[in-house]
Amino acid sequence: MDVYDGLREVLHKNPIGAPKSAALDEILKLLFTPQEAAVAQKMTFAPMSPQQIADAVGLPLDETAIICEAMAKKGVVFSREKKGVIGYALLPTVPGLFEFPLMRGVTSPFHEKLAALWNQYHDEALGHELGGGKTPVMRVIPVERTIQTRNEVVPYEIVSRMLDSPEYFAVAQCACRVSVGACDRPRDTCLMFDGTARFLVDRGIARKIHRDDAQATLLRAEEAGLVHMCNNSRDRLTVICNCCSCCCTMLTVLTRLHNPNAFAGSRWHASVDSNACTGCAVCEDERCPVGAITLTDEIAYVDEDRCIGCGLCVSACSGDAIMMIHRSDPLAPPSTVQEMGMNVLMEKGRLKDYLALHKR
Repeated sequence: MDVYDGLREVLHKNPIGAPKSAALDEILKLLFTPQEAAVAQKMTFAPMSPQQIADAVGLPLDETAIICEAMAKKGVVFSREKKGVIGYALLPTVPGLFEFPLMRGVTSPFHEKLAALWNQYHDEALGHELGGGKTPVMRVIPVERTIQTRNEVVPYEIVSRMLDSPEYFAVAQCACRVSVGACDRPRDTCLMFDGTARFLVDRGIARKIHRDDAQATLLRAEEAGLVHMCNNSRDRLTVICNCCSCCCTMLTVLTRLHNPNAFAGSRWHASVDSNACTGCAVCEDERCPVGAITLTDEIAYVDEDRCIGCGLCVSACSGDAIMMIHRSDPLAPPSTVQEMGMNVLMEKGRLKDYLALHKR
C-alpha cells in the first residue's frame, strides 16, 4: 500500500469519508507531496502537537513541524494554537479538502485541474457518500423574514439568533461556484465561524468580518436566490453555505444525483393561497431550487415532499400568495456536532474504526 492509499483509508474513517476513486487518487497526489501524505496518514481528526506527530511518523521534530506547516498553509490540514502549542489535524473531504484549497478563488492550471477532478469525484463517489446515512451533516435554514412572525419558530431556525453565538466570523469564496462556474451568482458567500474561521483567516484563505457583515452576506445571498445551509446540529454554527442548485455540492446531490439524503430540509414547507396567486411563475422559474413548484391553470402548486423549506419562493412572491407552513412531522437536528458525527458513523458502520484511529 502506498502513502496515498494509506491516507485515503484514514480519511475514510471520518463521518464524511473518502470512497475509492481514480479521481480521488489524483486529487490526493495534487494536494499532498509523498512526504506530506506519509505524515498526514499518521494524524487524526483531533489536533496533535508536532511532537506527537513526529513520534508517530519517526521523523525529527523540526522536519515534522515544517511539513505540517506546509500542509496547513495549503489548507489541506487544520491547525490551531492552544495554550501556546500549535496542533494539526486532518480535514474531512467535505467540508475541508474540497473547499479550502479553492476558497481563495484563485484561477490557475493547477486549480482548474483540481476543480475538474473534484467534480468528477462528486459524481462518481462523493455525492453518494454524502447521502449515505440517515443523518444529514447539513440542513436548510429558511429565509428568516418568511417565518419570524410565527410563534412555533425555535431558535435554531432563526439565523439572526444563530449568529449571536459565534465570537469570530469569516467569509470566503464558494468553492462550488469557483470549481463548477455554471452560474453568475455571487461567490463571496461562504461563512465560517470561530475555530475554522480563525484558521482560514490566519492562512489567507478567508477574510475576517463582523457579525453585521455576515448578516449582510445572507441578505445578499437571499436576493440572489441562494439557499442558506448550515451544519445539522443545534449547539453551534460551524459554517453557513449559500447554495445554488447548479454548482453546489450538497444541492446537486439532490438535483443531479437524485439522492434525497445529502441534507435535511427545514421544519417548514411552502404553501400557496390559490385565491391570491397571480400566476406570475416567479416562484417556479426563478426561485425554487429543487423544482418543487409547478403552475397549473396559472396557479402555483407546491410538492410538499419535494420542498426543502428554504423560503426563497415566499420572499419573492409579490402577491403574498405563498407562506411557510410547519411540517406535521419535523425532525429536530442532533443536539451537538459530536452527536451528529457519531450518528453518521454508526449508520455507515465506521464508528469503531473512527474511535480506534483516535486511540492509536
